[in-house]
Amino acid sequence: MIKVSNISKSFRGKQVLFDISAEFHAGQVSQIIGKSGSGKTVLLKSIVGLHDINVGEVWYGDCEYSKADFSVRRAIRQEMGLVFQGGALFTSLTVEENVMLPLNMFSPLSKKEKLERVNFCLNRVDIKNANKLFPAEISGGMQKRVAIARAIVLNPKYLFCDEPNSGLDPQTSIVIDNLIRELTLEYNITTVINTHDMNSIMEIGDQIIFIYEGKNWWQGTKNDIFSSGNIELNNFVFASKLYQKIKNVAQ
Repeated sequence: MIKVSNISKSFRGKQVLFDISAEFHAGQVSQIIGKSGSGKTVLLKSIVGLHDINVGEVWYGDCEYSKADFSVRRAIRQEMGLVFQGGALFTSLTVEENVMLPLNMFSPLSKKEKLERVNFCLNRVDIKNANKLFPAEISGGMQKRVAIARAIVLNPKYLFCDEPNSGLDPQTSIVIDNLIRELTLEYNITTVINTHDMNSIMEIGDQIIFIYEGKNWWQGTKNDIFSSGNIELNNFVFASKLYQKIKNVAQ
């Protein structure tokens, strides 16, 4: 479990996050939503440790990650898988080399064992016969799946995804959503996703956290959205062109 307790974050005197608390549980997909500039990406980066918070606490299990020393943080980071917006694959490395990179950095496995692990993860995300291809030689959807394979290659306890469906067509987005959901359940991962994709929210979200002007403005399940009575949440959700489809899913 990850626990965020009363965290605030400022940049150059401008406060971006205000006293946010939340919990994220194993075997669940938690989604952070909100309009651009609301602070949701800062929140995700603060949870991961890419931003140091000004006030509050971030706990991973019984470890206060936000105040831990370098060696403790490094050990916890090895238990994280990160899927960045756009995939963030290294263009000069092949698919195989991209997925193997975390193993080369952190794993004591032999070269043969690393390759076996890479092939297992690529097969798990349904990437076949692409080991020696470069990112530019595969589709956007395949790049996202390779990024997910890289994120799970170290058997993470925690999976963080920043807009995993960005730039993908609706059908490919569904494939990525289903893959993330399956991996979360299969390996009992604590999964946290930043997303604007309302279809994704209604399909795979177990917990929804709505960030508004840097505050945790609403929190609940996808089925709670339409009875929330939260004006800002309603404006955000109903502004989507997918409103009718989402409403049908909720019903």
